[in-house]
Amino acid sequence: MNRELEGVIETLKSLEEQIRKEYKAEIVGVFGSYARGEQKGSSDLDILAKFAEGATLFDFVGLGNFLEEKLNLKVDIVSERALREELREGIFKEVVRV
Repeated sequence: MNRELEGVIETLKSLEEQIRKEYKAEIVGVFGSYARGEQKGSSDLDILAKFAEGATLFDFVGLGNFLEEKLNLKVDIVSERALREELREGIFKEVVRV
């Protein structure tokens, strides 16, 4: 795991309780270029999240905005429930768990 990813994971861990309370979500992990160590300056951070029953679109969008502010990175949130079947296996193979 590269140092940049380590810093991201550390920050996500420190925000777990706040994310759970304010956005009804749990961060599962990071996938994509950051997980593979292939990120560039223009790369976004792909985050897999699990949302609780009752979570709304406001929670989803709010979490993305919150994490972009905290991490100072462009963030793409992907809901575990919304993963297309053909992508699920590949994402779960490379995800770096929080």
